[in-house]
Amino acid sequence: MMAKSVSMPVSVYALGGLGEVGKNMYCIENEQTIIIIDAGVRFPGVEFPGIDCVIPDFTHLKNNRNKVKALVITHGHEDHIGAIPYLVKNLNVPIIYAPRLAAALIRNKLEEHRISDKTPLIQYSEDTVVNVDTFKISFFRVTHSIPDSFGIVIDSEEGRIVTTGDFKVDLTPIGPDINLTKIAQLGNEGVDLLLSDSTNAEHEGYTPSEKNVLDAIDDVFVKAPGRLIVSTFSSNISRIQQICDVALKYARKLVILGRSMERALATARSFGYIKIPDDMIIEPKAIKNFKSDQIVIICTGSQGEPTAALSRIANGENKDIRIAPGDTVVLSSSPIPGNVLMVDQIINRLARCGAEVVTNAILNDIHSSGHPSKQELRLVLKLIKPTYFMPMHGEYRMLLSHAKVAQEIGIPEQNCFVLDNGDVLVLSRKKIKRGYQVEHGNTYIDGKDIKGLADAVMVDRRILTSNGMVIVTITIDSRANDLIDTPLVITKGVVASHSKRNVSTLTRLIEKAVKNKLLTKTNFADLKNIIRDTTNNYLFELTHSKPMVIPVILTKT
Repeated sequence: MMAKSVSMPVSVYALGGLGEVGKNMYCIENEQTIIIIDAGVRFPGVEFPGIDCVIPDFTHLKNNRNKVKALVITHGHEDHIGAIPYLVKNLNVPIIYAPRLAAALIRNKLEEHRISDKTPLIQYSEDTVVNVDTFKISFFRVTHSIPDSFGIVIDSEEGRIVTTGDFKVDLTPIGPDINLTKIAQLGNEGVDLLLSDSTNAEHEGYTPSEKNVLDAIDDVFVKAPGRLIVSTFSSNISRIQQICDVALKYARKLVILGRSMERALATARSFGYIKIPDDMIIEPKAIKNFKSDQIVIICTGSQGEPTAALSRIANGENKDIRIAPGDTVVLSSSPIPGNVLMVDQIINRLARCGAEVVTNAILNDIHSSGHPSKQELRLVLKLIKPTYFMPMHGEYRMLLSHAKVAQEIGIPEQNCFVLDNGDVLVLSRKKIKRGYQVEHGNTYIDGKDIKGLADAVMVDRRILTSNGMVIVTITIDSRANDLIDTPLVITKGVVASHSKRNVSTLTRLIEKAVKNKLLTKTNFADLKNIIRDTTNNYLFELTHSKPMVIPVILTKT
């Protein structure tokens, strides 16, 4: 009699990517193995002062580091690969599997962080099959805004899990078609759990084709009287090729600005994904040698990032490029949720300088999303026919909308799971139930600090940004148990610098409170608390805000 195999339930959860756009990291785990799918960043909005990017909290992975067996990448966008250097530095990743272009972009990142020899990087294609312990991993090609994008199939004895990765169904794509035949085959064989892209799940119909964008870009080139500055994501390789093709058509020289744009372009050219004649590209300092209508500049900064090339141009910080009347600036992207304010600010600055600013609008299709709208979601759901469904990659309302689409095509409501980061689904013998929750959160990267900043640090930064800071210094005679001098109160961003009367009033209140406290048995902690309470109570009445209060106690014997 054949022995029955031992069941090893499979947990499925996200450490990033649910309830947000960006920071994608999904995990497949059983009692001996963790497979990580993607490791991305989220770019901060104005609510994260001084932060370069946000990555997932790796605590759960570090606590189970011996189980981490592989990192599998769907494609080469920053929100899927940007956190890889920090992940590799924080724990041993035995192997990374990535498609061709993503592998090259990852290799660049690891070299930049000087850790290229720390983990093997293996390139996969659509025909690749990988075995990781009891899991079998295979792939299917999808269409997205970067070449070499894939969905992933993970098989185990407990069932089949499919993740689409980022995709769209484009009938006239720039690049290979999505492999609907293989997707339908998966559906015919049976899929237990589907994880699918929800970014555009609130939009009816189909996402516009990249062919529409090409026509719109051509129209902008025809109408632009002078220089053209086009800003897009550095990893949107298809869009960059379109811009280059139209620039070549109208005999415009090409200037590349932004470190990430330069690196992405060099990598894509080396693999043949972008084809540009060498003599078409010029250095920024050579712009003065050409007429304005002979120049197109491709740069980073379409999300209003303060340190990106477009912001530097708008702020007058680029010595070779000054915005002038007659310039046309094209933002060939849509603002990521949270970045709308920064994008609006940069548009206003460019307009003040005299530029014509072209953004994506109903009559201006200069950007097409790389993500599926409702009709594409319905098509893929009908082809894959999953028993259970977990929408991923989107804010909560997007996930909810995607779940409703799944229910419309016949997946029972109780089989659709709208989760938050850290929530766990458990697949066992082709049945799914909710499980425990794993530790999750945000880590904030400031510069190249590999450990990042915790949520508590960001709370402090937000308080400083919105409410300001008060430093109160007192000096105590430890023998006499009394104040030696009047407290020194320094305010930053709390009350107007001319309002000396308010600071004097606060100083007297603190002095009185501290002296009263010193009449009783007390300690430094009690004194700091009385300083904080006195300061906050007064300033809340005055300004309706609670600044960060930093008490400093000096002693003299």
